[in-house]
Amino acid sequence: MEKSMKIDKIKGKLLLKNPKIIDPLKETVSQNDVLLEHNKIAEIGSIKLDEDIKTIDCNGLVLTHGFCDLHVHFRDPGNGDKETLESGSQSALAGGFTRVCTMPNTVPTIDTPELINYTIEQGEKLPIHIHPIGAITQGQAGSELSEMGLMFKAGAVAFSDDGLPIQNGLVMRKALEYSKMFGVPIINHAEDECLRADGLMNEGEVSTRLGLPGNPNIAESIMVFRDLKLAELTGAKLHVPHVSTADSVEHIKEMKNTFEKITAEVTPHHLFFSDESLQHYNTNLKVAPPIRDPQSRKALIEAIKNGTIDCIATDHAPHNSHGKETTFDLASCGLIGLESCFGVVKKVLVDEEKLGLMNLIKTMTLNPRKIMGFDCDLLKKGKDAEIVVFDEKEEWTFKKKNILSKSKNSPFINHHLSGKVKFTISKGYLATL
Repeated sequence: MEKSMKIDKIKGKLLLKNPKIIDPLKETVSQNDVLLEHNKIAEIGSIKLDEDIKTIDCNGLVLTHGFCDLHVHFRDPGNGDKETLESGSQSALAGGFTRVCTMPNTVPTIDTPELINYTIEQGEKLPIHIHPIGAITQGQAGSELSEMGLMFKAGAVAFSDDGLPIQNGLVMRKALEYSKMFGVPIINHAEDECLRADGLMNEGEVSTRLGLPGNPNIAESIMVFRDLKLAELTGAKLHVPHVSTADSVEHIKEMKNTFEKITAEVTPHHLFFSDESLQHYNTNLKVAPPIRDPQSRKALIEAIKNGTIDCIATDHAPHNSHGKETTFDLASCGLIGLESCFGVVKKVLVDEEKLGLMNLIKTMTLNPRKIMGFDCDLLKKGKDAEIVVFDEKEEWTFKKKNILSKSKNSPFINHHLSGKVKFTISKGYLATL
């Protein structure tokens, strides 16, 4: 199969000629050239062409901050057949992402400073910035807190047992209290396991018709409410991942009115699909939390538009074919989403829902970087280049050839998308799609 991306090391100078530059930090739009030298932004303005400088014609294209994803699973260590840090970084570049945060549900679990160091050291060799998230509890067992302080010193940017909800409220409270000492967020997969029971998809009319056990909305929203109140009690930062229900949105919106340390994310697949999309038992749409009903989908879209939800995060979760090519009840939960992300959310939020492109870019660049305390002033002279260049008008069909992940479990294959990444520049590399 023909490769859909070429990666080259940038040598010397590179001129990006005449893109529309959108700076989400300064909220400016301009038409200018961008000159890179030794992987740093050397100049932004009208730059005279020099035949010795490699030049890329960006006329008609948009240039902005590289995308940042707070929620990916790169399966390293332990499940290299599904994904590795290296293959995950290729997927990220293909999607326009220059910076990602990796979840700790690996084998072994990332619950020690040594494993945080492993992720950082491996990531230094790769063309994107990789930030490990440490486990809240030892082995993600939900009972004993991990070495949070030592992991933070080693470079952990947040703590989560993602995939395994913290059921014990006291453990969650202690985790929030400890994380407050370091100023980093706790990220809890909000789901009451007793209410979820054996639910395989959203509980409702569609699950009844398909004969599949349902996972009710309240299984998420009641846990979101608990976590919000515990964050308020402790004064700690809480980031709510993959919000999927209208009630969760309302709880977050209400808490944000009185407590400023709450942030939240939504995935492209929860914005794009509803439970009606599962009519044919597509196992690539089996995710946790499940794809909800159309009313919840609409609430999530409105929550992005009004700022209740801060950012887009893919929850990129690779699974090999035997984990997905089986009956719905036995299939693994999760889907990949890095390569398709921008085309999905541009279509839904900008084309269909009339969200401004500037606001969409903020949800993928500025806002996630603010949540994690990363540098947000990227289009400034002297800064290392973290850039994505895309065609905001190109309509295209997502195919398997567009996937750089080791796994192919995407429900977006053969869907028509809008907005296509053309170039990603990160750590001195130019990825051309």
